[in-house]
Amino acid sequence: MFSDVRKIATLAWPVLIGQLAVIAFGVIDTAMVGRFSATDLAALGLGGSVYISVYIGLTGILVALQPIAGQLFGAGRESEIGEETRQAFWLAAVLAVIGFVLLFHPEPLLSLAKTPPALHDRTVDYLRILSFGLPASLAFRVYSSLTNAVGKPRLVMFLQVGGLLLKFPLNTWFIFGGAGMPALGGPGCALASTLINWVLAIVGMTVLFKVEFFRPFGIFSHFCWPVWRRQLALLRLGIPMGLSYLIEVTSYTFMALFISRFGTTTLAGHQIAGNLGAVLYMTPLSIGIASSTLVSQALGAQRYDDARSISRHGIGMACVLALAYGVILLAARPQVIAAYTPDANVIAAAMPLVLIIFFYHLSDALQITTAFILRAYKVTLVPTVIYAIALWGIGLGGGYLLGFDVGGGVPEWLQGARGFWIANSASLGVAGVGLFLYWRRVSSRHLNRIDAT
Repeated sequence: MFSDVRKIATLAWPVLIGQLAVIAFGVIDTAMVGRFSATDLAALGLGGSVYISVYIGLTGILVALQPIAGQLFGAGRESEIGEETRQAFWLAAVLAVIGFVLLFHPEPLLSLAKTPPALHDRTVDYLRILSFGLPASLAFRVYSSLTNAVGKPRLVMFLQVGGLLLKFPLNTWFIFGGAGMPALGGPGCALASTLINWVLAIVGMTVLFKVEFFRPFGIFSHFCWPVWRRQLALLRLGIPMGLSYLIEVTSYTFMALFISRFGTTTLAGHQIAGNLGAVLYMTPLSIGIASSTLVSQALGAQRYDDARSISRHGIGMACVLALAYGVILLAARPQVIAAYTPDANVIAAAMPLVLIIFFYHLSDALQITTAFILRAYKVTLVPTVIYAIALWGIGLGGGYLLGFDVGGGVPEWLQGARGFWIANSASLGVAGVGLFLYWRRVSSRHLNRIDAT
C-alpha cells in the first residue's frame, strides 16, 4: 500500500502544483474582476462556463494520447510514441477550428441564459478574445498529455507556474487599464490568458524538440500527414473521453445558465462556490492523472496485479484527502468567501452553496479518480453512459425540477441555486459509485486474462 501511495504522490504533487497554478488563473480573475464590477463578475462566470464547456470537450479528445503513450512507454515501444504524438497534433489543429467558431459566435448558447443586454455583450467580448488563444491551449494539451504519460509532470508544472507569474501583472494592466491601455474589465483577463496560452504552447514545443529525454520518440524527426488508422484509434478512445468531459462540464455550464435567471447577485455567489469547488477538485484530479500514468504503464508491461493495486490505492487516497479538505472548508467558510468579495449580498448568496460543496467534493473525488483509471485501461464508452445518466439526468434534470420548483411542491430551502447544487452533488455520487463498480469488473477481467494463460 505505502509503496503505491508513494509512487502516486511522487507523480501527483507536480501535477497538483501545476493544476493549482491553472486554477489560480480563475481565482485571480474572479477576485480582480469582482472588484471591477458585479456585472463583469457575472459575465466572467457565464462566459467562463461556456468556454470551459468548449475547451474541456475538445481537450478531452486529445487526452486520448495519454493512455496510448503510457502503454507504449510501459511496453518499451518508444518510437511509436512520436508517431502517435504527431497524429495528436493534427487532430488538435482540426479541433481548434471547430472550437474557434463556437467561441467566436457564442450567441446560440448565451440565448439560453436570457441575460440583460449589458451582461450579454460583456460575455460575448470575453469569449471572442479567448477564441484566439484556443489553438495554443490545444497544442499545450498534447504536450501535457505526452509528458504526463511518460512520467514527466514537472515539465508541465514549471510552465504552468511560469504562466501564473505572468497572470497577475497582465490582469492588472488589462482589467484596470494604465500606460495607454483602456480599462477592459472582464474581457481584459481573457486577453491576458490568451497571450499566456501562446507563450506556454511555444515553450512546450521547444521542450519537446530540445530536451534529450524526448529524442528517442522522434516527434519532430520528420513530417507526416494524418494517418487515418491512427486518427480513428485516437478518436475511438478520445471521443467518448471528450463526451465524458463535456457531460461533466456542461452539467455545470447549464446550471450556471439557469442560475443566471435568478439574478446577478445569485450568479455571482454561484461563481464563488464554483471556483472553490474547482480549487478543491485539483487534488483528486492530480491523483487521478498520476494513478492513470502508473496504471497505463503497468498495463503496457502486462503487470495487471500492480495496475489493480495502484488503482485501488489511488482512489482511496483521493477520497481520504477530499474528506479532510471538506472539514477545513466548513471551518473557514466565512473567511474564505469574504476573501472573494466585500459585497454582503453576494456573500449571503454564496454561504449556503459553499456548505453543499463538502458533499459535492467528496463525490467529485471518487468519480474523477476512478474515471482517469478507467481511461488508463482504455475503457471509455460505458463511463460516458454513466456520466450522461447521472450528470444530465439526476444533476441537471433534478436541479431544474428543484431550482425552479417545477410542480410547486419543493421546499423553499431546496429552491433556487441550492436546488441545482444539491442535485449536482447527488449526481456526482451516483456517477462515482457506478464508475467504481465498473472499474472492479474491468480490472478483474484483466486479472482473469492472466489466469487463463
